[in-house]
Amino acid sequence: MRRLLVGAGLIPAVVAITAAQDTRQVGRTLSDPQAQDVEVLQLRPAVHMIAGAGANVTVQVGDDGVVVVDAGSTGGANAILTAIRKITSAPIRYVINTSADADHVGGNETIAKAGVTLLGTRVTGLPNSSNFNGPGPGPASVLAMEQVLARMSAPTGQAAPFPVAGWPTETFPTGQKNMFLNGEGIEIIHQPAAHSDGDAVVFFRRSDVIAVGDVVDTTRFPVIDVSRGGSIQGEIDALNRLVNLAIPSVPIITREEGTLVVPAHGHVCDQFDVVAYRDMVTIIRDRVRDMKASGKTLDQITAAAPAKGYAGRYGSGSGAGSTNSFIDAIYRTLPQAKS
Repeated sequence: MRRLLVGAGLIPAVVAITAAQDTRQVGRTLSDPQAQDVEVLQLRPAVHMIAGAGANVTVQVGDDGVVVVDAGSTGGANAILTAIRKITSAPIRYVINTSADADHVGGNETIAKAGVTLLGTRVTGLPNSSNFNGPGPGPASVLAMEQVLARMSAPTGQAAPFPVAGWPTETFPTGQKNMFLNGEGIEIIHQPAAHSDGDAVVFFRRSDVIAVGDVVDTTRFPVIDVSRGGSIQGEIDALNRLVNLAIPSVPIITREEGTLVVPAHGHVCDQFDVVAYRDMVTIIRDRVRDMKASGKTLDQITAAAPAKGYAGRYGSGSGAGSTNSFIDAIYRTLPQAKS
């Protein structure tokens, strides 16, 4: 499948939108450091991807309103709103978070407040149930795993890492949550212990598009957040589930069809891309596992470069998703060898 590279000029539906183009809606100018350009790619008649304001944002539109998967960063929220309004004037109904990472949830408050919840859907008693005045519906609902709410709030006596108005208003603990909006089924599927313990993928069934969050990131090795319940086996399990869920363009492989997969960052994928990514992760896991089983320490394994052959494409020297961080996460979350 030809890569659907945002900004590569290959797809006519790619549109660059500047946050300052509509100051009535976003109130920013190009001199504002938070104003930025984003790019919009139409994936299916009802589904678009917005890139350039944090994590990739997936937008489904239809008669029932707008469903937004991930809200980007705090600073990019107004640019995302401008992009959505270029796509449709329909009200935003749902924001669905695939994880608790700041580049996925930072824009929750801004985007939810710009929307209107569907009557009867809001869970009472949650913090931003009272973020509106008077009778009637409030802001768009924010839906996520329970773990996302726990991470966006904080233990008693500590400052919350995110504003209350951006916290999820609807949560589910595990398994799967289903909805039917805009003429298609939407499956929000928990992926246990992958990037974290609160990951979810969102499958738009009729459109055949899956927004997968940080389970796939085509710009780097997977970021496995061990401190938040991530693990190498959970990451591989999630990738295997995506391989089974997505359908490739077969038997006519020359067509650019089949399930589209929207990663956290990078280009849109098809099932073959996910298979290649899964195989890369599995091969590196196996190399680390075999060396660990032979008694090598983490330092010795890192020096042996188990990501050789893939580091040029996915690796980096520092930061989240760096080669050494990935090797460290694999080593730490591999099960102990049986004595």
